[in-house]
Amino acid sequence: MTRLGAVLAGGRSERFGSDKALALWRGRPLLAHAAGILARHADAVVVCGRMAAPLDLPCLPDQPHPGLGPLGGLCAALRYAAANDHEQVLTLGCDMPLLDEGLIAALTAPGAGRFLAQAPVIGCWPAALAGPLLRHLETGGDRAVRRWAAAAGVESLDAGAPLANLNTPDDLAALGGG
Repeated sequence: MTRLGAVLAGGRSERFGSDKALALWRGRPLLAHAAGILARHADAVVVCGRMAAPLDLPCLPDQPHPGLGPLGGLCAALRYAAANDHEQVLTLGCDMPLLDEGLIAALTAPGAGRFLAQAPVIGCWPAALAGPLLRHLETGGDRAVRRWAAAAGVESLDAGAPLANLNTPDDLAALGGG
């Protein structure tokens, strides 16, 4: 089974005040940390929601158009995966530079797709959902990841512990950022 890793990096970073994907943590952009996590668990990695990234990775615009939040990035990743013979897409937000290996193992275990209840942008999604998600978004469907995932039959997992989600400069500072 082949898996695509997709960093969801298309947010406006309003609470952060600047492009948080490029914010430095441990001397590297947050985007690079997320891509590194995914690279350990995927056959290829892409960045969704950006036209360019400071990494040598393919960048995919949100689909079917910008402004759809994380589902637009997920749709782009699922469509790319389906077109490139990947069976799954493992997603992670650019603002989550730490993820427990046990959680990744639970998300990627054989069976139906799964996502984390505390952070639904973290998930492992069957590429076969590309068409259904595209139709959902083209017809103006609900853009909440949790509700779409539940309707698509994707299982919700509990992370069991708080996740490091960096939405503000203070969050980054608390994680020892900069």
